[in-house]
Amino acid sequence: MTVHSAKGLEFHSVFVTGLEEGLFPHDNSLNEQDGPEEERRLMYVALTRARRRLYLTYAQSRSLHGQFRYNVVSRFLDEIPPALLQWLSATPANLTAEPPPAWDPDEPARERSDSSASSFRIGQNVMHAKFGTGVIVNAEGRGADARVQVNFHNAGLKWLALEFARLEAA
Repeated sequence: MTVHSAKGLEFHSVFVTGLEEGLFPHDNSLNEQDGPEEERRLMYVALTRARRRLYLTYAQSRSLHGQFRYNVVSRFLDEIPPALLQWLSATPANLTAEPPPAWDPDEPARERSDSSASSFRIGQNVMHAKFGTGVIVNAEGRGADARVQVNFHNAGLKWLALEFARLEAA
């Protein structure tokens, strides 16, 4: 059942899945004037449908359209007071699984060594002087053509050329 169709109903247990930036809130809502607030209202509806148990889930990574992507946890999950949450698996602060490198690990080391991207990987937290902190969610190219897609906490998704971006590990 969708959140939209759950209005006015209550259930003993409710599962809200896909709490990732881009899914909930959906990317399309971010382009509309009141889109994020409407998505926040939908989240409230979802949370208030549970009588006894509420399960909130997100995927740290998923395959989408044939590409493996690392996800950023939904801003809505960050807005819930930590004292109200009980983590059933690893919390975002202590994840131990190391994501794979952003570039092909079978690529010869001599080619990687001259790549400005060699110090960055998908899933890594980074800092940018203008956009602030974010997480690398995608990468492509090598050497002078290397670029990364970063989901910044306050500025959203941005593609940055590593040759010019001056990214720092956060």
